[in-house]
Amino acid sequence: MNPKIFVFAAVGAFAAVIGVVLMSGSTIENLASPQPERQTLEIQPIKVELDDVSILQISERSATIEVKFKLTNPNPSSVIVQVIDYQVYETGFSEQTQISGGQIGSRPEGMVEFGSNYYTLLDGAEMSLKDKFILQNNGNIPELWSDLQENKAEWKVTGDVFYNLSSMTSGHENELHFEFTK
Repeated sequence: MNPKIFVFAAVGAFAAVIGVVLMSGSTIENLASPQPERQTLEIQPIKVELDDVSILQISERSATIEVKFKLTNPNPSSVIVQVIDYQVYETGFSEQTQISGGQIGSRPEGMVEFGSNYYTLLDGAEMSLKDKFILQNNGNIPELWSDLQENKAEWKVTGDVFYNLSSMTSGHENELHFEFTK
């Protein structure tokens, strides 16, 4: 078989495709015209609630305390919650005392993130995130330890939530500050 037949067939097929495109009504002007700019989605703030601060276990030397948050997404698309930075205070006696601070999740650093520790919050959904910490009794604040043992502690929790749209590359990072008393 003659190889020139394959070349002529390929040229004929290419010409047919060009003819179909030109006959379909599209013009080069329409193809080259600028496309309208995409509208950027305006992201609504997520809702953060302090669900609970509870003493899971207590002894004379230490207490295990759990803090639990409830997050709700009012947006029509998913949101990625990167991190919740928080501080816990006990306010039950004469002065406010910072008990602990912590972080749930992680923020991406650098160009490449090996493993992710963030949370996807689907549109219209809610989720609970919790963290535990251990408080050591150093004997310096007996009123605090007494409140913890009698389960009469009054809590104040402050912090920030960092989140963005459903892709780490779309949109910009959003920050929401919160403060709760319980």
